[in-house]
Amino acid sequence: MDSNKFQTLKLLTEKLRLKNKALHDIFIERTTHPEEEIDFFGMVKPFADELKEILEEFEPLVMTWVRECHPKYVYPLQVENLVENLSIVSVTAFQKDTRRKRFLNTIHAIDYALDTILEQLMGQEQKPD
Repeated sequence: MDSNKFQTLKLLTEKLRLKNKALHDIFIERTTHPEEEIDFFGMVKPFADELKEILEEFEPLVMTWVRECHPKYVYPLQVENLVENLSIVSVTAFQKDTRRKRFLNTIHAIDYALDTILEQLMGQEQKPD
């Protein structure tokens, strides 16, 4: 994987970490103020669409990296689950009937996967070519 793609993957991974944190914060805010109505087209759809764009760029890059570099503790199925979970929570964070424990567990699983990817990227970045 060339240096530009590697740096792009690192940047996208960091963006996804921030989006996941934002989803957590949105969920916590929504559950503390359940009476507030959420504007689907003004808030939910733009957020989900932006996340989808990042994921569409991220997934092929990370899959190529996994195939070529064989990072420790990062596997194709894990990446597929990560992308799917992020897609799901990008909408469920805004729903009133979302189960708190399940949602928070999913957020933590996403954090773990993204942290693992970033840790392995940082480790490979420091290795001489």
